[in-house]
Amino acid sequence: MSTRAPAPTALTLDLADPAATARFGACLAQSLDFGDTLLLDGPIGAGKSHLARALIQSRAAAAGAPQPDVPSPTYTLVQSYEIGGGEIVHADLYRLGDTSELAELGLDSAFGTALCLVEWPDRLASLAPDGALGLSLRLRGDGRQATLLDPSAQAAGRARFLRDAMVTA
Repeated sequence: MSTRAPAPTALTLDLADPAATARFGACLAQSLDFGDTLLLDGPIGAGKSHLARALIQSRAAAAGAPQPDVPSPTYTLVQSYEIGGGEIVHADLYRLGDTSELAELGLDSAFGTALCLVEWPDRLASLAPDGALGLSLRLRGDGRQATLLDPSAQAAGRARFLRDAMVTA
Protein backbone atom coordinates (compact mmCIF):
# COMPACT_ATOMS: atom_id res chain seq x y z
CA MET A 1 0.00 0.00 0.00
CA SER A 2 1.52 3.33 -0.98
CA THR A 3 0.81 6.60 0.72
CA ARG A 4 0.44 9.71 -1.33
CA ALA A 5 1.59 13.11 -0.27
CA PRO A 6 -1.38 15.36 0.44
CA ALA A 7 -2.42 17.62 -2.40
CA PRO A 8 -0.98 21.13 -2.13
CA THR A 9 -3.22 23.82 -0.72
CA ALA A 10 -4.13 26.33 -3.41
CA LEU A 11 -4.80 30.01 -2.85
CA THR A 12 -5.92 32.15 -5.80
CA LEU A 13 -6.02 35.93 -5.59
CA ASP A 14 -6.86 38.59 -8.15
CA LEU A 15 -4.25 41.36 -8.09
CA ALA A 16 -5.80 44.44 -9.68
CA ASP A 17 -2.60 46.29 -10.55
CA PRO A 18 1.20 46.36 -10.02
CA ALA A 19 0.71 47.90 -6.57
CA ALA A 20 -1.42 44.90 -5.52
CA THR A 21 1.25 42.56 -6.89
CA ALA A 22 3.86 44.38 -4.79
CA ARG A 23 1.61 44.16 -1.70
CA PHE A 24 1.24 40.42 -2.26
CA GLY A 25 5.04 40.11 -2.52
CA ALA A 26 5.40 41.98 0.78
CA CYS A 27 2.82 39.71 2.42
CA LEU A 28 4.59 36.62 1.07
CA ALA A 29 7.84 37.95 2.56
CA GLN A 30 6.28 37.66 6.02
CA SER A 31 5.23 34.05 5.46
CA LEU A 32 8.46 32.60 4.02
CA ASP A 33 11.68 31.72 5.80
CA PHE A 34 15.25 30.86 4.94
CA GLY A 35 15.24 27.36 3.48
CA ASP A 36 11.99 27.91 1.58
CA THR A 37 11.86 27.93 -2.21
CA LEU A 38 9.24 29.83 -4.21
CA LEU A 39 8.93 28.81 -7.85
CA LEU A 40 7.60 31.76 -9.88
CA ASP A 41 5.81 30.71 -13.05
CA GLY A 42 4.17 32.86 -15.68
CA PRO A 43 4.70 34.42 -19.08
CA ILE A 44 7.05 37.31 -19.78
CA GLY A 45 5.54 40.46 -18.28
CA ALA A 46 3.37 38.63 -15.73
CA GLY A 47 5.09 40.33 -12.80
CA LYS A 48 7.48 37.66 -11.50
CA SER A 49 10.44 40.04 -11.06
CA HIS A 50 8.16 42.79 -9.74
CA LEU A 51 6.81 40.47 -7.05
CA ALA A 52 10.29 39.15 -6.19
CA ARG A 53 11.61 42.72 -5.87
CA ALA A 54 8.78 43.63 -3.48
CA LEU A 55 9.39 40.48 -1.44
CA ILE A 56 13.15 41.12 -1.14
CA GLN A 57 12.71 44.81 -0.29
CA SER A 58 10.04 43.97 2.29
CA ARG A 59 12.39 41.48 3.97
CA ALA A 60 15.11 44.14 4.03
CA ALA A 61 12.74 46.69 5.59
CA ALA A 62 11.60 44.19 8.24
CA ALA A 63 15.25 43.45 9.10
CA GLY A 64 16.09 47.16 9.35
CA ALA A 65 18.53 46.75 6.46
CA PRO A 66 19.08 49.33 3.72
CA GLN A 67 16.79 48.93 0.73
CA PRO A 68 18.72 46.90 -1.85
CA ASP A 69 18.59 47.63 -5.53
CA VAL A 70 16.83 44.55 -6.92
CA PRO A 71 17.35 44.27 -10.67
CA SER A 72 15.86 41.44 -12.66
CA PRO A 73 18.49 38.69 -12.86
CA THR A 74 17.64 38.03 -16.51
CA TYR A 75 21.24 38.41 -17.67
CA THR A 76 23.16 37.54 -14.50
CA LEU A 77 20.84 34.55 -13.88
CA VAL A 78 21.30 34.78 -10.09
CA GLN A 79 21.36 37.69 -7.63
CA SER A 80 22.06 37.09 -3.93
CA TYR A 81 21.19 39.32 -0.98
CA GLU A 82 22.36 38.98 2.63
CA ILE A 83 19.37 40.18 4.65
CA GLY A 84 18.33 39.59 8.23
CA GLY A 85 20.92 36.95 9.05
CA GLY A 86 20.36 34.84 5.95
CA GLU A 87 20.62 34.75 2.20
CA ILE A 88 17.93 35.44 -0.35
CA VAL A 89 18.69 34.08 -3.81
CA HIS A 90 16.72 35.41 -6.79
CA ALA A 91 17.22 33.38 -9.97
CA ASP A 92 15.87 33.91 -13.47
CA LEU A 93 16.48 30.71 -15.40
CA TYR A 94 15.02 31.90 -18.71
CA ARG A 95 18.48 31.86 -20.34
CA LEU A 96 19.72 28.69 -18.65
CA GLY A 97 21.30 26.36 -21.21
CA ASP A 98 20.75 23.10 -19.32
CA THR A 99 20.46 21.83 -15.77
CA SER A 100 24.19 21.11 -15.49
CA GLU A 101 24.69 24.88 -15.14
CA LEU A 102 22.76 24.94 -11.84
CA ALA A 103 25.78 23.77 -9.82
CA GLU A 104 27.93 26.45 -11.44
CA LEU A 105 25.36 29.07 -10.43
CA GLY A 106 25.31 27.75 -6.85
CA LEU A 107 21.56 27.37 -6.92
CA ASP A 108 21.58 23.69 -5.99
CA SER A 109 23.54 24.44 -2.81
CA ALA A 110 21.24 27.36 -1.95
CA PHE A 111 18.15 25.15 -1.88
CA GLY A 112 17.33 24.25 1.71
CA THR A 113 19.40 27.04 3.30
CA ALA A 114 18.60 30.29 1.50
CA LEU A 115 15.21 31.75 0.71
CA CYS A 116 15.16 31.00 -3.03
CA LEU A 117 12.96 32.78 -5.55
CA VAL A 118 13.16 31.03 -8.93
CA GLU A 119 11.69 32.45 -12.12
CA TRP A 120 11.16 30.06 -15.03
CA PRO A 121 11.23 26.99 -12.74
CA ASP A 122 10.44 24.65 -15.63
CA ARG A 123 14.17 24.97 -16.47
CA LEU A 124 14.94 23.10 -13.22
CA ALA A 125 13.28 19.95 -14.58
CA SER A 126 13.47 17.28 -11.86
CA LEU A 127 15.93 19.35 -9.78
CA ALA A 128 13.24 21.50 -8.15
CA PRO A 129 13.47 20.96 -4.39
CA ASP A 130 10.85 18.83 -2.68
CA GLY A 131 8.41 20.98 -0.76
CA ALA A 132 8.89 24.05 -2.95
CA LEU A 133 5.97 26.42 -3.13
CA GLY A 134 4.69 27.27 -6.59
CA LEU A 135 3.31 30.66 -7.57
CA SER A 136 1.68 31.07 -10.94
CA LEU A 137 1.08 34.60 -12.21
CA ARG A 138 -1.27 35.10 -15.17
CA LEU A 139 -2.25 38.36 -16.82
CA ARG A 140 -5.92 39.26 -16.32
CA GLY A 141 -6.95 42.54 -17.95
CA ASP A 142 -4.91 45.31 -16.29
CA GLY A 143 -3.98 43.03 -13.40
CA ARG A 144 -2.90 39.50 -12.62
CA GLN A 145 -4.22 36.34 -11.10
CA ALA A 146 -1.88 34.73 -8.60
CA THR A 147 -2.24 31.08 -7.62
CA LEU A 148 -0.05 29.81 -4.80
CA LEU A 149 0.39 26.04 -4.50
CA ASP A 150 1.75 25.14 -1.09
CA PRO A 151 2.61 21.52 -0.24
CA SER A 152 3.89 22.32 3.26
CA ALA A 153 2.37 21.45 6.61
CA GLN A 154 1.92 25.20 7.15
CA ALA A 155 -0.16 25.58 3.96
CA ALA A 156 -3.58 26.19 5.49
CA GLY A 157 -2.24 28.74 7.99
CA ARG A 158 -0.16 30.48 5.33
CA ALA A 159 -3.17 30.70 2.97
CA ARG A 160 -5.32 32.17 5.77
CA PHE A 161 -2.60 34.68 6.68
CA LEU A 162 -2.09 35.79 3.07
CA ARG A 163 -5.81 36.10 2.34
CA ASP A 164 -6.34 38.15 5.51
CA ALA A 165 -3.21 40.26 4.91
CA MET A 166 -4.28 41.13 1.37
CA VAL A 167 -7.71 42.23 2.61
CA THR A 168 -6.16 44.58 5.17
CA ALA A 169 -3.20 45.72 3.03
